[in-house]
Amino acid sequence: MPESPVSVVTDLPPTLRTELRGAVAVLTLARPEKRNALSDQTILGIERFFRDLGPGVRAVVIAAEGDHFSAGLDLAEMGERDTLSGVIHSRMWHRVFDLVESGPVPVVAALKGAVVGGGLELAAAAHIRVAERSTFYALPEGQRGLFVGGGAAVRVPRLIGVARMVDLMLTGRRYDAEEGAAVGLSQYVVDDGTGLDKSVELAERIAENAPQTNFAVVQALPRIESLDDAWRALGSEEGWPRSICTNMATPESPHGAATCGAIAMNLRSGELWAQQGLVHNVAPEKWQL
Repeated sequence: MPESPVSVVTDLPPTLRTELRGAVAVLTLARPEKRNALSDQTILGIERFFRDLGPGVRAVVIAAEGDHFSAGLDLAEMGERDTLSGVIHSRMWHRVFDLVESGPVPVVAALKGAVVGGGLELAAAAHIRVAERSTFYALPEGQRGLFVGGGAAVRVPRLIGVARMVDLMLTGRRYDAEEGAAVGLSQYVVDDGTGLDKSVELAERIAENAPQTNFAVVQALPRIESLDDAWRALGSEEGWPRSICTNMATPESPHGAATCGAIAMNLRSGELWAQQGLVHNVAPEKWQL
């Protein structure tokens, strides 16, 4: 079977740059004079990039020009919004960061300097985070009369726990790179100036995996975690939504439900799913798609 063409969108706003390194696409935030503040134009450009990834792209790195990953929301664009406009704006951020987290390929974020507010929300949507030693994390919305609006209320507590996020927002606390890694905000800490190279190295390693494996890891594991929380909250297997593995099927991986079932077999609910006919082909010899 011929290999799929490797391509990325190039018609993006000037606040974003793209390049290809083999099967790895690098998306760079290119607004260093504003500490890579995330304008609406930038957010919509990120959406277009991920929506139109070529089929040959196997992994993505999100990087940044200058000394900072992102200082978050572009406050100059805030202005006065009524309630409905504010909700619509927040939903746009949710839509785009959901596409980063739940897109077709794994995403590695190369962090440095400020990873603040919306910048942390973007980083939290990635699957692997590599932090240079200059990195610091903060959620200053609480001091600005704001609330997180791009999914951080879900993603950041998933990484560090609710209590730590409450502390960040109420007190303005910062975590440096080492502290951030200790609490779960990154998986790697590297020397300054080496974050992009390390991120590309990891992405290239990820790109060598079977596509169905990468798809299962980024699609199934977060859903299984969420459902396991629901299982514990409800105290019964009956609380598990029946659609979880059915929704794993896509045109690119029509048997995605089988992969989901294979992973589910590692949970106490996996056998129950098979018994109820919610997943099929969960025997180890049938895990391959």
